[in-house]
Amino acid sequence: MAAIPPTLSEFCPIYSPFFGLMGVASAMVFSSMGAGYGTFKSGIGIAGMGTFRPELMMKALIPVVMAGIISVYGLVISVLIAGSLSSTGYSLFSGFVHLGAGLSVGLTGLAAGYAIGVVGDVCVRGYAYQPRLFVAMVLVLIFAEVLGLYGLIVGLILNTKSISNC
Repeated sequence: MAAIPPTLSEFCPIYSPFFGLMGVASAMVFSSMGAGYGTFKSGIGIAGMGTFRPELMMKALIPVVMAGIISVYGLVISVLIAGSLSSTGYSLFSGFVHLGAGLSVGLTGLAAGYAIGVVGDVCVRGYAYQPRLFVAMVLVLIFAEVLGLYGLIVGLILNTKSISNC
């Protein structure tokens, strides 16, 4: 029977970095999907509104900017997790913690992007007819954006909890 290398144990199997890499991938993929959907859906509303009130176009771009910020959250946590990855001395606990951090940022980014897209589309079209709707639109967009921020905060806290004792 072959001896186990000194860096591998039941707490640090060779496949444990896979879970950390899946955390990186899920943070980037899901948050980018949310940002893409938010941009897509808000862009439809902006295009529809721009034909009637082109002078309001610059203010109507706020949902697109806020949707783009969602993907930055995924990028931040992905870079932090990727900086902690190692092919040796990486514990299974760290892999699962990094997977949880990536999923928390990615899935909240997906939800926030969806909310920003729907709100952005409807409110931008309504803003074309009633300019007083602008403040309400911005407030609802802020509350939608905060969903992604909550996921980023949880992901950052989880990332600080990962330890490698191999």
